[in-house]
Amino acid sequence: MAIKRVWIEEGCISCGLAEGTCPEVFKVVGTNTVIEGVDLSHFEDKIKEAAEQCPVEVIKYE
Repeated sequence: MAIKRVWIEEGCISCGLAEGTCPEVFKVVGTNTVIEGVDLSHFEDKIKEAAEQCPVEVIKYE
């Protein structure tokens, strides 16, 4: 099943893990954000890894 949407819920501590794991999708600018317009299907494994490793469990995808 392809990832269609990625978001970061409230509570992000901007630790840089997501950006370090998948800089093609995540960027820290004050708080962690998802870069718009990215073809998420190319980075599914990295997105899942970032979500699983998130220390505050705020990275979500569907």
